[in-house]
Amino acid sequence: MATTHRILDDLYEESYSLFAIHSSLDDFALVYTLNQYLKTRFRRLRKDLDIALGLSFPIFEWRDEINDRYWTLIANVCHKEEIGKSNDLFMDESAYTTYHLLPELRELDYVVKIEGELTEEEESLLKSVANIPKIIAAYALDANRIKSKKNLIF
Repeated sequence: MATTHRILDDLYEESYSLFAIHSSLDDFALVYTLNQYLKTRFRRLRKDLDIALGLSFPIFEWRDEINDRYWTLIANVCHKEEIGKSNDLFMDESAYTTYHLLPELRELDYVVKIEGELTEEEESLLKSVANIPKIIAAYALDANRIKSKKNLIF
């Protein structure tokens, strides 16, 4: 007879903080800027974050071994090319559809997830990020208010 083990959601509480970043920079330019101003060392993962419908989102990570934190930066926007097969003026032309990692937060461009304790430093970190040129806004997100937070499990 096989034994089944289940991990209850109540018992498994991962401590992490979420930040939203609004910026017109491309993902690689944003990562370069963050690395320069915050002295982080984000690197792009070889594989993008793949979710349903064949959507892939660029993902960057940095393991802060000094403070025992794991940082992840991910784009909230993905553009998927779809070729139309209709008999109209634009047949066989490519069309791009925009998808969001967090559909209820369509307005934000990037999400930063920091695993580990960060309570005291959050405010100063957010101010540092918000003061970087080319970043429009940066603020904390409440994970309990995000309906599609399952997309942030990676």
